[in-house]
Amino acid sequence: MAADEPADEAESGRSARTGALWADVRIDPVEIALPGAVGYTLRAYRPSGEIAKSDADRNPAAELDDFDAAAAAVARRRRASDEDETSDEEAEVEAALEPDKIDDEVEGDEDLADDEDLEDYDEDEDNVEEEVPVFLGRNNRVYLFHSPEKLVEFVRSGAEHDLTQLDTWAALVKRVGSDDIVPLDDDSYELDLVVENLRGGPDAWEPRLILKAGEIARDLGFALRIEPVLVALAAGSPLDDLDEALRAAEAGGVGSFFAKRKLRKIPAQQSSLAWRTLIGKISAIADWRD
Repeated sequence: MAADEPADEAESGRSARTGALWADVRIDPVEIALPGAVGYTLRAYRPSGEIAKSDADRNPAAELDDFDAAAAAVARRRRASDEDETSDEEAEVEAALEPDKIDDEVEGDEDLADDEDLEDYDEDEDNVEEEVPVFLGRNNRVYLFHSPEKLVEFVRSGAEHDLTQLDTWAALVKRVGSDDIVPLDDDSYELDLVVENLRGGPDAWEPRLILKAGEIARDLGFALRIEPVLVALAAGSPLDDLDEALRAAEAGGVGSFFAKRKLRKIPAQQSSLAWRTLIGKISAIADWRD
């Protein structure tokens, strides 16, 4: 195991100590590039029942059901993006989609055929609590810092914010140093490049750039209650259709061909304008603390 550590460190850019720190506290440093500036912040995922709502969220007129639904969507998308897709798994999926095989498996599965077991399964599903994102910030604002040093200085300051409610926050305050603020590639987002990339049309689009932008936008939209962002990226919206087509095109297989055809029908100008608006909304809730 020790022999693998240097390779792991080179790939992530983190020391073994830094990797252990973030794994222990279950919080991650995040890098967000916005037009004009790059900032660092912190993000965690926790069961929704563990996250207290801010004063701004306690308005009884707020449509909280919409945000709860968005939280579930955020969690599902993150789990899907974290799964490694191998050729063997693709073969199993294609086989599972064959009508005859579906019928055989349903008829032959005694566990699922039992009504009581089905009821137990449904109850288990209902009891699963989705994890939701929470950021370093307060009052529906995300705190951003131009340097790791300024971020760590704030973390150690004792100031109140949404992450102080986490059970691992005190441990992070004691252990973190500026050299630990090393976001993984999956936690680095280049929102400043999205609009220009979309303007180039389908042949120039970079799926990973756009899909990651959607991930951080959904996380911020839910955590900070940015309703226009959630609406623009909701299931079935034009930007969500763009995401789904990009995912399918990247996945390969039979669906990739049709996804690429669909991408060519998506208006580049409208997509770029929509993303420019979203990035403006996100920039507006960014609170640069240094």
